[in-house]
Amino acid sequence: MQAAKIHATAIIHPDAELDSSVEVGPFSIIGAKVKIAAGTKISSHVSISGDTTVGENNRIYPYASLGEAPQDKKYQDEPTQLILGDNNTVREFCTLHRGTAQDRGLTQIANDNWIMAYVHIAHDCQVGSHTVLANNTALAGHVQVDDYAVLGGYTLVHQFCKIGAHIITAVGTVVFKDIPPYIAASGYDAKPHGINAEGLKRRGYSGDSLLQIKRAYKTLYRNGLSLAEAKQQLSLMPSAEIRLLVDFINASKRGIIR
Repeated sequence: MQAAKIHATAIIHPDAELDSSVEVGPFSIIGAKVKIAAGTKISSHVSISGDTTVGENNRIYPYASLGEAPQDKKYQDEPTQLILGDNNTVREFCTLHRGTAQDRGLTQIANDNWIMAYVHIAHDCQVGSHTVLANNTALAGHVQVDDYAVLGGYTLVHQFCKIGAHIITAVGTVVFKDIPPYIAASGYDAKPHGINAEGLKRRGYSGDSLLQIKRAYKTLYRNGLSLAEAKQQLSLMPSAEIRLLVDFINASKRGIIR
């Protein structure tokens, strides 16, 4: 560690492993089993504890708490982990908890995520890359969020739900079932309201791809088909975009929003 990058009031356990380029602000606390890679900047009053690995070039803002014990009554101090990837932004007062022995023992957040103030990511969650979790979003335990998902402010996700790639939710959405890829959802409980066309355009989806996804949406939600009938028709659509949708639906255990 370079002393010039660690504020004099920060408390760094001697067993913690910090790259020499890591910056730690005033009154932050870094625990014994914490590992922090190059280029990460820790603001003031941040707590990082437990068996927590923080990757490169993350920016963690004041009063965030990473790696604390999960809020699960079954947890009995088993050795579990939190892994935060690279290039993530974690804003003020976020809470990211370790996993539990009842699952993989791991909460994992990948790369290039924008995690806004007061977000809670509970035990055993798996968050992909390039997601946006807006203010006060809360993920209950065992939630999976796929790449490029955008969760609007105050979105609440029930435990074991899966959130597909490229979806978007409106402010105050409450999710009790899985949200398939590409969907725009809102409400309590969440209902589909078309596809996330604007987000897909921003990510370079062609007009032809958007047309296929819109057709798939109509098949799934607008044509009066049962889920089994819709899945059968979707399976006949050959594109990779629709295969992602079909695979997600086939893997769903809680059922999808309808």
